[in-house]
Amino acid sequence: MATALPLSKSVHLPSPTRIGWIGIGVMGAPMCEHLLQANFPLTIHSRTKVKAERLLQQEAQWVNTTTDVIAEADVVCTMVGFPNDVRHIYLGNDGLVAKSRPGQVFVDFTTSDPDLAVEIAECAQERQVFALDAPVSGGDVGAKQGTLSIMVGGNVSVFEALLPILRTFGKVLVHHGPAGCGQHAKLCNQVTIAGTMIGVCEALLYAHQAGLNGEKLLESIRQGAAGCWTLDHLAPKMLQQDFSPGFFVEHFIKDMGLTLVSANRMGLLLPGLSMVHKLYQAVQAQGHGRSGTQALLVALECMAPIHLSTSSNPSSSSPSVR
Repeated sequence: MATALPLSKSVHLPSPTRIGWIGIGVMGAPMCEHLLQANFPLTIHSRTKVKAERLLQQEAQWVNTTTDVIAEADVVCTMVGFPNDVRHIYLGNDGLVAKSRPGQVFVDFTTSDPDLAVEIAECAQERQVFALDAPVSGGDVGAKQGTLSIMVGGNVSVFEALLPILRTFGKVLVHHGPAGCGQHAKLCNQVTIAGTMIGVCEALLYAHQAGLNGEKLLESIRQGAAGCWTLDHLAPKMLQQDFSPGFFVEHFIKDMGLTLVSANRMGLLLPGLSMVHKLYQAVQAQGHGRSGTQALLVALECMAPIHLSTSSNPSSSSPSVR
């Protein structure tokens, strides 16, 4: 049986708090930059050291293994790709939990399986350490600007102790409940994005066929009831056929799959999400797994078939969407 963790008054983080970070990708790298700018001592590890060069120039310390990260940190943060990566890093024979020391704090920013988050928290408790699930939303733009929304599950006193760290790259910080609740909140976020994304793509395709100017359309509808993050940040990229990643298609497919599995366990049908999930799988099959999520437009264009970069519309003399 797991031993009870210390109460909130026993949660103490040293000053300065030494932070370890595992996973330097599209999101992790700018989040680490904010920590360095806030003068937190930072030790980093990733599969590919070259991705860390910019951080090393800012005095981050590189180590060669995750075990070395633990040795140098009071708080260890992870931002990796898939639940299997999370499981390996945390629960492997040489994983973070096995190599932890009492009182350490682990924060997983990966969007992952809620049940896995619960499992990690329970294993951590047996080792007298703390584990929070804290997936984020806001894409690469939010990571760079330090305006991420962070959804947290786990011990609330640990969440409160971590606020000075989370505030370096997060604007909206919400504790949703015990372990796994942060992941459930993020999956709700992904359901909303899926519905919004297909709406934006279909609106742009409709505008194209109607002979509207895409930029003028966005100027109108983003200020009204349709206004949303996707219209502001991704729709302009769609008009330019710019599918560079702020968030990878393959990761979004993973998130939607996790949501559908979790919903099935709860006896819940999500037909809209199921449809968008299939469309994104088609996008991936067309070679866009590492493109940004705005590449959903590719699948819908193929179904039409039309292309937003077309310079003229045979049905209208008005400027086409471009």
